[in-house]
Amino acid sequence: MLHDPPQRAPKDKRNDAARLQTGALVIIAFAVALFLLVQARFMLISLATAIILFSLTSDVINFIGRQRIGPFRIPNALASIAAMVLIALALITLTSILLAQVNTVLVTTLSYTERAPSAVASLFSWLGADSQMAIFNALQSVDVSSYLRSAASQATGMTQATVLVILFVGFLFAERIWFQTKLHNFVGDPVQAERVGKIIQSIIHRVNYYLLVKTVISAITGAMIYVLAKAFGLELATSIGIITFVLNFIPNIGSIVATALIALVAHVQLGDPTVTLAIFAIAGVIQFVNGSIIDPMLMGRALRLSSFGIILSLAFWGAVWGIPGMFLSVPIMVMLLVVCSHVPGLRPFAILLSREGLPESERMLEQPIERDLFGQDITND
Repeated sequence: MLHDPPQRAPKDKRNDAARLQTGALVIIAFAVALFLLVQARFMLISLATAIILFSLTSDVINFIGRQRIGPFRIPNALASIAAMVLIALALITLTSILLAQVNTVLVTTLSYTERAPSAVASLFSWLGADSQMAIFNALQSVDVSSYLRSAASQATGMTQATVLVILFVGFLFAERIWFQTKLHNFVGDPVQAERVGKIIQSIIHRVNYYLLVKTVISAITGAMIYVLAKAFGLELATSIGIITFVLNFIPNIGSIVATALIALVAHVQLGDPTVTLAIFAIAGVIQFVNGSIIDPMLMGRALRLSSFGIILSLAFWGAVWGIPGMFLSVPIMVMLLVVCSHVPGLRPFAILLSREGLPESERMLEQPIERDLFGQDITND
């Protein structure tokens, strides 16, 4: 027949079948990986945190190792032990502070339980009396004590996670001296092993710089919010400042939650809408200036991530690992950006993840890192 469709060659049919099979295998592999990420979340979160902290120690060890006591330089082994002790003390101290503040917040929340529903419902008075009463009844029906018990149990798990992270970091220290040998033997090609090592160094340098800038900005923001809460006489001024510091490590959403938190606490405690609005406005300005102006200015070209990509990473890791995943979303995205930049088949993903569509090039990889995390010159070491 003249109008019969052309018959497809057997080779084309085999190619279609192969592509269909490959697609199915990719979907199955992704589902299995996602299942493992969810089921082993506690261990994987602790391991990811330990790796990030261990990457910080490379600059810390080098910094300590460059210090001199008279004519003598501190040995590398002693610098490694000192860095490990500092990390352990910092983790234990931070965990203790957070647990103490969580306990303070929980106790204070219990004292606010009776007046909180009416205070929050009054914020919606502009919707009418019926809507305000409906919101009040809905808030009264919430079992606050069960949520507080859940929060307390999750806070207790922080101690277990801290111990596990310290153990992971300790074992990573033990493997540190053999890393280059293992890398060369694993890759097989000395040139390719050197290239992989440079990619790892690029990841470490970018993540360390991000964490340094984020820590400084978050500390300044937390201190300013503390001063603001103290100026208005809020009971939870210290807790709000510390929680703001922690929440600012969550991109975009963290600052919004911190601003809403101080406004909510102010309204529940003071009950004055005008004062609440003033506190909300001042806190919003602080967050905007520090997070949207100073933060990008200090980050510069060291962290050129797509804003939309950050939101997607935040949503994905938040869904998989919860709140800890939100904290780890940006470091993981930095790692993916650097890796995809230097794998030809994955470079299109790096273009999508980068802000201007200009991911790291091979020429940038060849440029030596001249300064460490502390701004000290390392080219002469």
